[in-house]
Amino acid sequence: MDNHTLLLVPLIAVAAPMLAALIGRVAVVPLVVFEIVLGIVAGPSVLGWIQPNEFISTLANVGLALLFFVAGSEIDFAAIKGRPLIRAGLGWLISLVAALALGIALAPRLEAGVFIAIALASTALGAILPVLRDAGELQTPFGRAVTAIGAVGEFGPLLAISLFLSGRQFDISLAVVIAFALVAGVAIWLAGRGPHERLHGLVRATLHSSGQFAVRLILFIVAALVVLSLVLGLDMLLGAFAAGILWRVFSSGASRADREVIETKIEAIAFGFLVPIFFIVTGMNFDLAALVATPLTVLLVPAFLALLFILRGLPGLLVAPPGSSWADRRATVLFGSTSLPIIVAVTTIGQREHFLSSGVATALVAAGMLSVLLFPLIALAQRRRHLARVGAFPDDDEL
Repeated sequence: MDNHTLLLVPLIAVAAPMLAALIGRVAVVPLVVFEIVLGIVAGPSVLGWIQPNEFISTLANVGLALLFFVAGSEIDFAAIKGRPLIRAGLGWLISLVAALALGIALAPRLEAGVFIAIALASTALGAILPVLRDAGELQTPFGRAVTAIGAVGEFGPLLAISLFLSGRQFDISLAVVIAFALVAGVAIWLAGRGPHERLHGLVRATLHSSGQFAVRLILFIVAALVVLSLVLGLDMLLGAFAAGILWRVFSSGASRADREVIETKIEAIAFGFLVPIFFIVTGMNFDLAALVATPLTVLLVPAFLALLFILRGLPGLLVAPPGSSWADRRATVLFGSTSLPIIVAVTTIGQREHFLSSGVATALVAAGMLSVLLFPLIALAQRRRHLARVGAFPDDDEL
């Protein structure tokens, strides 16, 4: 075990929100940006103070799983069903088809084009939901539209990874995905059946004791569906995302006060411990040397960033609430263009299977990092411009 890494990774996790608060006096920058950048600076690419190891990488994978769990658990399907979800699905299909056409046409190999296309057709729901929540936007028509875009933009690529990047024949992959969907669907259906009074009673009785049944149950649900997805040869994030949906359905039978306490505990474990490790390790694994190896690789970064905006962001205009201002439409496009976790997952698989070069993979990750840095920041500014114009506040139902 590398003692320096074991000490400095938590130190970076502590320093990141402090820097975010300091810089926040001038501009609001998403916290994950500081975690990634500090990981790059302290990691092998720059200072070499911290090195990836099996222990830290395992914690990072658990953090990524919890990030997708939280994303799945925060989706209010009742709020986004109908027009937002249908149009978000249509927009994602447009993104995927356009990205596939461009990727296959320009990439040297068909497989590389598919990897690049799936990466460019993704949205980082786990990254934009905290931004929307902190801005008080989750329950507004604008927030529901962006949530729908993010939900489809994260779940769709997970399905695409399982179908096209599993290394199996398509019909076998489809059968496996259907099998997973049936198991997860039955579990979700059972969770929604009945009040589950005894389980909720146990949850309530142990909320403030060493029992912590709710937290233990959540971690078991995540582990069970992640293991199921891995056994079936699917991406673990599909299981984590489904676990979040399952927990939301189950917890709907609990009281609002109990749900809020449980959410606070899970957010503390996820965003206070494991998720920051994932983003720091993302920075540690960032291959800066490969990025600057050739001028062409450097130019790929703004090119991929522009493609995220065009291919993934612009179809989001279909989901904008009726009567949205141009400022809100621009904000919707920018939020939809924000992507990173799926890009990291896809490029990791692509490099492991030798379909993506280190330079292309690093350029894609760099574009995703820039999207997380720039797009939510500009989107919030656009949203505030609209709210200032109409004299409303973020929690008003102004649209």
